[in-house]
Amino acid sequence: MKGKEAGLFDNKALASLILPLLVEQFLAVLVGMADSIMVASVGEAAVSGVSLVDNVMVLFINLFAALATGGAVIAGQYLGQEDRRSSGKAATQLIWFMTAVSFGIMMLIYLGKNFILHQIFGAIEADVCAHANTYLLIVAASVPFLAIYNGGAAIFRTMGNSGVSMKVSVIMNAINCGGNALLIYGLHCGTEGVAIPTLLSRAVAAVLIVILLSRTKGPIRIERSLHIKFDGRMIRRILGIGLPNGMENSMFQLGKIMVLSLVSTFGTSAIAANAVSNAVAQFQILPGMAINLAVTAVIARCIGAGRYDQAEYYTKKLVLLVYFCHITVNICIWLALPLILKVYNLSPETADTARQILHFHGISASIVWPVAFTLPCTLRAAGDAKVTMYISIASMWFCRIVMSYVLGKYLGMGVFGVWVAMIFDWCVRFVAMTFRYRQGKWKQIDSLA
Repeated sequence: MKGKEAGLFDNKALASLILPLLVEQFLAVLVGMADSIMVASVGEAAVSGVSLVDNVMVLFINLFAALATGGAVIAGQYLGQEDRRSSGKAATQLIWFMTAVSFGIMMLIYLGKNFILHQIFGAIEADVCAHANTYLLIVAASVPFLAIYNGGAAIFRTMGNSGVSMKVSVIMNAINCGGNALLIYGLHCGTEGVAIPTLLSRAVAAVLIVILLSRTKGPIRIERSLHIKFDGRMIRRILGIGLPNGMENSMFQLGKIMVLSLVSTFGTSAIAANAVSNAVAQFQILPGMAINLAVTAVIARCIGAGRYDQAEYYTKKLVLLVYFCHITVNICIWLALPLILKVYNLSPETADTARQILHFHGISASIVWPVAFTLPCTLRAAGDAKVTMYISIASMWFCRIVMSYVLGKYLGMGVFGVWVAMIFDWCVRFVAMTFRYRQGKWKQIDSLA
């Protein structure tokens, strides 16, 4: 389309939005890897215990991210219509609602602690269970803070100001990483040396993001009031996007947890290889994760303004950008992998398994991931969240879970078979999401009705 570059987002605006997101995601994943490296000094049982709990916590983190996406889409569409008042109202409702939900989830985690440790995790060794118990008790208290931060960061991205969330993320991760080093290496703490800084850093981030949201000079500002008044209609709009996305993300993570029970039967070496592979694999898809956050903000504004031509243009442009970034990053990781695995001090068997997994995952991330996971962001931003949920849940259950047991257990491929099943899931999503996007039905949905 002629003049697209002079549309809602020029290259400079896109760069200003995406670059801070790349930094923010890189810091988050880097600190996660640093956590696992530092806790590795406590032993493989500690690595396994922390990894098991983190997989459960990601279930709730993904739920918060989904709710934040719902609020960001609604606020972004209002912003595309130049309705700042409604955008601010949507942002305020999002923060209050996520706060209420997250406190409820925190209580459920504490009440269901024994079920998580002994039923969900399956038959894990006693020392692994002890480390998991310590980590879960402390980190669960950070759930409300993490929810508030996610909601606030999503609103700043909607305004095109991802630099704010990046700066808060820098502070949060500095506290986390510095605290880990102090408690583990300085004070010789165990698993609690990783958990306590996580709690403290998330609390600081939540307070900072709320203060900044209430004082920002940008187009969206939350109300400065402790008087809670939920707007049912606005919350329903947010949930219209956030709930299907939350169900999708939560079921996706639930599937990973179920598969994790299978991985735990392969022994401590397999659990450790899976944990290390998960940490490094995050870098292999990091650019796409960052750019996808920008896709939601950009497409929501385009949809709100009624510019579907620009929505298509930016979707294609950003998908191609994800391909370029993933290929570049995965080449670098491939070359650095021997050194990365050496840092973890793994046994030869564990290191060899992790190497096979990461080579396979890196190739798949460069070929399949961009379409399978970036196109759905456009669909959700347009309000087509239910269909992406149906596709993702069906693919997860019939491909990832079933094939994990077939390949990993019955065909004897072990933990590597679990990762092969995951890539099969990606391939199904690739085909289904492409078909839905090309149908064009996402252009006929009115999320603000």
